[in-house]
Amino acid sequence: MKLKLDENLSRHLSAEITTLGHEVATAADQGLLGRSDREVSAAAKAAGELLFTLDLEFGDLRKYPPGSHPGILLFRPRSMGPSAVNGFVTNFVRGTDLAELAGCLVVVDPDRVRVRRPPLDADAKEWTDIPQD
Repeated sequence: MKLKLDENLSRHLSAEITTLGHEVATAADQGLLGRSDREVSAAAKAAGELLFTLDLEFGDLRKYPPGSHPGILLFRPRSMGPSAVNGFVTNFVRGTDLAELAGCLVVVDPDRVRVRRPPLDADAKEWTDIPQD
């Protein structure tokens, strides 16, 4: 899978995720440091990349509805220390088929994963909860 790491995630995470078989770009690699969320999202969309972020703004369904982007994964670890965040994200990637999350808005908490999938019809607006081990 093609992934983009938002600027709030460590650049060291890129190497860890690459070893798991993914193609990883960072906001810094692409000259997106300090750019607006809209610009970062547009760059990820243009490149067909799932966006990994810690930025709560990307969890706004009105701005980033499922199906309008390749996928946004919002990570909410308990600790925001770089090592803890890297471990949290890496463990999630290691245990998840990211292809199943294409086009979805995903919030990854320590205890559960909430997935908002693109609607099949106008009435499909519920979150899907996946318990975490």
